[in-house]
Amino acid sequence: MTTAERIYQQSRELPEDEAKSVLDFIGFLREKLRRTKVRHQEAADMSEFDQFGAVYDGAFDRNACYDRPALR
Repeated sequence: MTTAERIYQQSRELPEDEAKSVLDFIGFLREKLRRTKVRHQEAADMSEFDQFGAVYDGAFDRNACYDRPALR
């Protein structure tokens, strides 16, 4: 017997309110899984930012950030 079959069998023995709670929990788990998949896909797709890879050389001068006419 598979896990899904066991869940089905045991849920049939529950009162209606508790069965609805189990169904809500399954919906929660499915949404959590969907969000995790979406997050991983978004994190993996960096192609939009690849075009800027050669622009920044890694050098950062904090003082240059504050040496602007608007800040004087």
